[in-house]
Amino acid sequence: MYAAYVFRVTVRFETDPGVSVAPESVETVVEVEADPPGEGDWLFFRDVLWRGDVGDERHARDLAASWLSVPVVDVGFSELRLDEAYRERLAEAIASNPEPFDGDDPRDVLHRHLGSSIRVVEE
Repeated sequence: MYAAYVFRVTVRFETDPGVSVAPESVETVVEVEADPPGEGDWLFFRDVLWRGDVGDERHARDLAASWLSVPVVDVGFSELRLDEAYRERLAEAIASNPEPFDGDDPRDVLHRHLGSSIRVVEE
């Protein structure tokens, strides 16, 4: 079972006086492993994403900065990359725990938070 959140992140290098770097910022792709459905921070998609993008830009920049240990100036969500087994377990976890989602159908929940940014990959 596999899943990862994929973000495009622009980081800025901070240097000591007398030190320069070019370019001062770069864009990179960051993959964050998703916790198994029903475990740990499995509600990350609900808490961070909305309609296929980050819901709160400042919070997302702070998260990305903590993952990378460098200042982040921009972050955008690209996709939730997952295999079929993870997709099935995620839908089951949403269905078996409807309260955080106002009782909505798992398909509607995933669309509301991830939009069309779900990509199923081979295991």
